[in-house]
Amino acid sequence: MACGLLASSGLAACRGGTDGAAAVDGAVGDPGTSASAAAAAGDAGSAGANGPASTVATSSTVAPATLASSELVAAELPGRPTDSSVTISVIPAAAMELFYEYGSEPGRYTARTAPQQAAAGRPAETTLTGLQPGTRYYYRLRVGDRAGAERTFTTQRRTGQSFTFAVQGDSHPERVGKQFDAALYARTLASAASAGPDFYVCMGDDFSVDTLKSVTAETVRSVYLRQRQWLTAVDAPLFLVNGNHEQASMANLDGTADNVAVWAQNWRNSYFPQPAPDGFYGGNAEPVPNIGLLRNYFSYTWGDALFVVIDPYWHTPSTVDNEFGADKDTGKKRDQWAITLGATQYRWLEQTLRASKATHKFVFAHHVNGTGRGGVELANTFEWGDLEQFPAYRPGWSEPIHQLMASTGVSIFFQGHDHLFARQELDGVVYQTMPEPANPFETIENEAAYRSGVKLPNSGHVRVDVTPAEVTVTYIRSHLDRPDEIAYTYTVR
Repeated sequence: MACGLLASSGLAACRGGTDGAAAVDGAVGDPGTSASAAAAAGDAGSAGANGPASTVATSSTVAPATLASSELVAAELPGRPTDSSVTISVIPAAAMELFYEYGSEPGRYTARTAPQQAAAGRPAETTLTGLQPGTRYYYRLRVGDRAGAERTFTTQRRTGQSFTFAVQGDSHPERVGKQFDAALYARTLASAASAGPDFYVCMGDDFSVDTLKSVTAETVRSVYLRQRQWLTAVDAPLFLVNGNHEQASMANLDGTADNVAVWAQNWRNSYFPQPAPDGFYGGNAEPVPNIGLLRNYFSYTWGDALFVVIDPYWHTPSTVDNEFGADKDTGKKRDQWAITLGATQYRWLEQTLRASKATHKFVFAHHVNGTGRGGVELANTFEWGDLEQFPAYRPGWSEPIHQLMASTGVSIFFQGHDHLFARQELDGVVYQTMPEPANPFETIENEAAYRSGVKLPNSGHVRVDVTPAEVTVTYIRSHLDRPDEIAYTYTVR
């Protein structure tokens, strides 16, 4: 695979080999400036045009003219993959009629979607249906006589099939010069793409609004568009975990449509196709005024593994971590028993974990209790693991979250927030804390909070290879001045 940097955006432009594992393009323009201006025509919460599910048989190997990168505000992004479908989102710079060609062999497209109209600057979603499970597909966007680059996605793996997914920690693009370097982020994303993951999980704090000089629907939108343009480089469906700096939380609601929580969640759901309960995905079925379904906690099975994403921020009436618009020290004396998944999410989590017969179980959250520092050091605290006080504070609940994970055979709990790589274990559950993907200073932040386990510096991503018998976790560090390196690897059986 050959990769380079696009001068206009600092993103990697890569072309994969015939297996299609890394056919990725850089995004258009400079995120948050001129390229994003076209998206202002979109409304928060609107997903744009939903493409028809119908397809027509075709057989195309013709090489049409290349679609110019300037024709798109943000390139194609797959999401919500199932055993028989996937949703592809694209943001055109101008109104256009588009369709997709796709097939199960590189460069050979045996089906296509019906043409659909897409508005300028608004995400247009198209759902491909009738797909075969456990299959890698190759697709390209078509606009008239022009075609975009070939990209890939994979449908749900069958039981017994091995697969790979990848995870990144807090990217914090608002912290340029401190914890974020665009060129390093591009390298990390290109590195993740090169393994051809079935999907990519972002652990939160990728859409911080805390440092915006003016917080409006438009400025919040620019934060989500910027990440959308970067994350397209992974060339895989994305699953998003809610973080504290997103400020997408119950505590920020004020009963109107004009507040940061509503703006953040609506732009998130508009720019990134995320799952809602539908028979394939389990999750949050409770609508919120001015938003609809949050799509913030969900579950699905892939191969021999269960994946579960949980979120305390949308279910705690008070501030969980940093209060929006307030001094960062205001929460130091906060009652952490007030932090909760809520009864509905907890019961859903318990039912999901107990009912699953999957060999491997993975749980993802931004952090233990949604706040604090450390991994297993916090596993016996409050709702997460205080056995002694739990019955009084959570009457009718069966057991704290950590004990629930241990009793139901959770293999790995993934978290972000602390900005270092740390691998710990408690009661058979691995606590995997994620490094930052774009911190150029190779720091081990919050190291003192971790009193055990393996601790390594930033930056990079984690690749997870799943077979029916075992799970191999590999920390791949990326650098600006030298090639990637495998920093640490371990296996869970």
